[in-house]
Amino acid sequence: MISRLAFFALSVALGTCFGQSFEAASIKPSTSATNNSNTHTTRGGITAENVSLRELIERAYVVADDALFGPEWLGDNRFDLVARMPAGAPAGQGRLVLQSLLAERFGLKVHRETRLVSGYALIAGKNPPAMHEKPAGAEAKTNSGKSGLSGTHASMADLARLLALQLSQTVQDQTGLKGVFDFNLEWSLDSARPEDRVFTILTTVEEKLGLKLRPQKVSVDVLVVDHAERVPTEN
Repeated sequence: MISRLAFFALSVALGTCFGQSFEAASIKPSTSATNNSNTHTTRGGITAENVSLRELIERAYVVADDALFGPEWLGDNRFDLVARMPAGAPAGQGRLVLQSLLAERFGLKVHRETRLVSGYALIAGKNPPAMHEKPAGAEAKTNSGKSGLSGTHASMADLARLLALQLSQTVQDQTGLKGVFDFNLEWSLDSARPEDRVFTILTTVEEKLGLKLRPQKVSVDVLVVDHAERVPTEN
């Protein structure tokens, strides 16, 4: 759990980041007629359409949806955001400045802590996959969709992340396997029942990769929203 002293130090660090705020920023209620949302980030700023405060927090703090705890209404209202970084701003400052903007406009206050949540442990079975060293200069490539997932030069941590997306729960790598491997998992499912989908994924992982997903409580770092306003202050 992050200490009060460490949290204060983090707050000071954010307060002293370049510019501390966007050169110009507009947050307005979204007028989109669809449920689709999208966010585009460049060195020059951020453009987001039809996004919730929850989505903005997740992007600003790089936190997964199941690791963010706060009021249920965080995902209710939708907003359009256009923010421009100051000229000459160093790369990589957008996330920190977005945190500052959310604190300014929504009165957002958060803290990090460790919690036990329902999830899965990814463990090695009797015949785990053969691992290999990542070729020099090679990057991990992964893909995840409704009917399967795949990876090239991917680690067990990469696989755990993909499985977490599929299962909508935290998956921790407890295989102890080092190195990377290539995989391609596909499944077809006629039933719409969530429990059938979970069973199919767990079975496929064991049959194809020789790994097991064991349901259990897992310890994860989470972000907790202490305070936030439903409506942002004027632009």
